[in-house]
Amino acid sequence: MGSLLRERKLLLLQREGLSSFNETGMALYNSWWDRIDESEEWQRGVYYGLCSCYASISLVTLIQLIRIQLRVPEYGWTTQKVFHLMNFVVNGVRAVTFGLYNSMFLLKPQALEMVLLDLPALLFFSTYSLLVLFWAEIYQQARSLPINKLRPTYYAVNGTIYFIQICIWIFMRLSSNEVAVEISKLFFSVVSFCAALGFLVYGGRLFLMLRRFPIESRGRQKKLYEVGCVTGICCTCFLIRCLVVTISAFDKNADIDALDHPILNLIYYTLVEIVPSALVLSILRKLPPKPVSHDYHQIR
Repeated sequence: MGSLLRERKLLLLQREGLSSFNETGMALYNSWWDRIDESEEWQRGVYYGLCSCYASISLVTLIQLIRIQLRVPEYGWTTQKVFHLMNFVVNGVRAVTFGLYNSMFLLKPQALEMVLLDLPALLFFSTYSLLVLFWAEIYQQARSLPINKLRPTYYAVNGTIYFIQICIWIFMRLSSNEVAVEISKLFFSVVSFCAALGFLVYGGRLFLMLRRFPIESRGRQKKLYEVGCVTGICCTCFLIRCLVVTISAFDKNADIDALDHPILNLIYYTLVEIVPSALVLSILRKLPPKPVSHDYHQIR
């Protein structure tokens, strides 16, 4: 009986020790995280690092755009050219934003800060939804289906999203409360989810159609690789954005647009914009064929 009692006491002491160890570990972890968040050196290093990454992608995109223009100047503004131009603008604006982080995150009123931080995200959505439009047109043409409504739909969807977001910004400026900020984040979360769904639907359809294509060729395999990889990358990055923005709408400690959250900003923007942009641009780096080719897609 005595030995059983001693074993129970020993087990209780072990549990208390483990609990104390876990609490101490969490306290040390929180203290380390807070020290980094409050460190001006970490903030400077992280935000200037993000600025450099975005500036590099923007420069690479501009060089690629110039190469495409020199290759096929007579085709005008093709889908490929517009895609690279929009990538150049998005990444350039992000580079300026993080380069001026001290001023950007402390702008007053808050509505102006949200405009400057959210606008590049909206442009990122428009840029990559252009790929969804391009794939939808290819899929419809291959199925002998009409494509005349696809491009107006793209413009209408983007126009509606920008109009709603502008209304939210105006409401945010007039009301100056946290509800408007939460509405803005939840709206963008829905937009991100719809973008991921668009890639899944049309990227998946095009991928399956190419797999069923009867002719085995190097070009077919390459297109399968391109569509599959870009679909997976873009769908994943928009889903991550959807999840993180939703959480940040209700948890201030997870706010991704705060000066004192450098590590969170580094992880977030690396996963949802920098890495996906670099990978997609690398996968789609091939120059268009020299004239004259009827396969090259032109924006009308």
